[in-house]
Amino acid sequence: MYADCHIHTEFSGDSDTPMKVQLDKAVSLGMEQICITDHNDHDVVSDIDFNLDFEGYFKEMAQLQAEYSPKITVLAGVEQGLQEHLGDYLEDISRKYPFDFIIGSVHFIDGLDPYYPEYFEKFGKDAYRRYFEQTLFCVKGINSFDSLGHLDYIVRYGADKDLSYSYREYADYIDEILKTLIAKGKALECNTAPYARGGNEPNPCKDMLKRYRELGGELITIGSDAHSEDNIGKGFEEAGALLKSCGFEYYAVYKERRPLMMKL
Repeated sequence: MYADCHIHTEFSGDSDTPMKVQLDKAVSLGMEQICITDHNDHDVVSDIDFNLDFEGYFKEMAQLQAEYSPKITVLAGVEQGLQEHLGDYLEDISRKYPFDFIIGSVHFIDGLDPYYPEYFEKFGKDAYRRYFEQTLFCVKGINSFDSLGHLDYIVRYGADKDLSYSYREYADYIDEILKTLIAKGKALECNTAPYARGGNEPNPCKDMLKRYRELGGELITIGSDAHSEDNIGKGFEEAGALLKSCGFEYYAVYKERRPLMMKL
């Protein structure tokens, strides 16, 4: 069982699952390592509070790392919401707290989350292009993350989900995103959440993962994006086979912000 490096708990505004419950499930699945990556989306307007309680998080983390050390290695992570104007803030957080792993994810575009239909109502046919354009700006301008989370996150919520979406239609932005990640030594996440929802591909899709490898990308992280214990490790078998078919031999688990290469 691969290490799950994208997990949410009650410290995320959109999850009420205790850390212990998530860890117990990971242990039952035979995982040797797991990374908790609760949300921190700063300076957003939302019905949900996505600001992470860093002090409370690390207090709980320290207790559970000690308690679970004989069973599983528990790594401290965070999913940082990337926005162009937050570069200094994100850098400060990355220096202030001892995270093992930082996912950088784009959730809000011009104050709107594609999770809600208002995003698509505002941008219409340019909704996807606007998302990838902003992601490129963030990846170029922000350095304080280790892996780019669910690159084509937006397709989860489009009217036809991923049925009418093509990587090639947005390749001008996506290729530049992938090249920038490679040049900066950043990883690309293979997010298996779509499998838990009945989808056929992870985020990003196979074409993006394959293109990343063709361009010379080697750093891949794997995460379920589980907000409850039922989805931990979901789709990992399919993801592993897919990554191998794209030419990857290893995936990365980060400790103290450095990648450890693990055999797929």
